[in-house]
Amino acid sequence: MELPLKKTLSLEAARAAMAACEATAAKNGWKVVIAIVDDGGHAVLLQRLDGAQWSSIETALGKARAAVAWKRPTRILEEMVNGGRSAFLSVPGPFAMLQGGVPLESEGAIVGAIGVSGVKASDDEIVAMAGAAVIAG
Repeated sequence: MELPLKKTLSLEAARAAMAACEATAAKNGWKVVIAIVDDGGHAVLLQRLDGAQWSSIETALGKARAAVAWKRPTRILEEMVNGGRSAFLSVPGPFAMLQGGVPLESEGAIVGAIGVSGVKASDDEIVAMAGAAVIAG
């Protein structure tokens, strides 16, 4: 039996994605927390930029974990809840169903996710997308 090969998120790739996220946040003057997780939702990197509230640490991790668990941007999950599917909030686990989390995809494989928290949700997503673009190539 031959086992399939699996793409994984390297620390080097996570650092490159983090640098893009930081640059985007800095350019806009946004004080955010940026969390990068692997495909199992485990933290690879987490940074709280100067001045970002500490309450955003768990929120950023929760957004990243939700994005990788459901393999979609958390904006879609938040829209689903806001659209009346409030029972979705009863899903167990360390997830934040809030905009600002995006999966990291490489050659069709989800290898992790980025979650950002600290500013307006749509701006959190802009920061996360900057890092995701690095991984997507």
